[in-house]
Amino acid sequence: MALEICVKAASGAPDKLGDCPFCQRVLLTLEEKKVPYKMHLVNLSEKPQWFVDVNPEGKVPLIKIDDKWVSDSDVIVGILEEKYPEPSLATPPEFTSVGSKIFMSFVKFLKSKDASDGSEQALLDELKALDDHLKAHGPYVAGAKITAVDLSLGPKLYHLEIALGHFKKWTVPENLTHVHNYTKLIFSRESFVKTNVPKEFVVAGWALKVNA
Repeated sequence: MALEICVKAASGAPDKLGDCPFCQRVLLTLEEKKVPYKMHLVNLSEKPQWFVDVNPEGKVPLIKIDDKWVSDSDVIVGILEEKYPEPSLATPPEFTSVGSKIFMSFVKFLKSKDASDGSEQALLDELKALDDHLKAHGPYVAGAKITAVDLSLGPKLYHLEIALGHFKKWTVPENLTHVHNYTKLIFSRESFVKTNVPKEFVVAGWALKVNA
């Protein structure tokens, strides 16, 4: 039986999948594990009543497992790993926090209006640390095989690439070759292509935050 999952609908296009890296992370997990699912697109600016009833916090992703609605991508991914252990996507404990500060650093730099506040350098430091890690352990974070940490990081790096390219004309430095190879590898996976959103929806989603 297909699992029911609620994900963000695109800004200005409620019938299309929206730009939420946390929703994509869960969709990637379902795709990689070949778990059938039924997707509900939720317009977050006009949430349907049934959605608010089962999920008063109104957050996505939200998934129904064993007749219970569960939110928070960390929790969802943990449950899916337990319930559908094959193929395993478990990340070895020593690698689970690799790249974990990149998203926060990216958002800070994206919203920054002050070129001297250090936010660009902080992001570069995080990306350099990821590059060094991939050089030693790659092509994926835990080696030859994709794991949960990659499915979390991939969508965030996609958002970083598009949003910084659009709003700041900024790109990941060419010399971080391992990061570039890593993003190419993840973005070209069948699961990523299938669950990905067009660039214009990513730009539209971030425009609201950048101009806030």
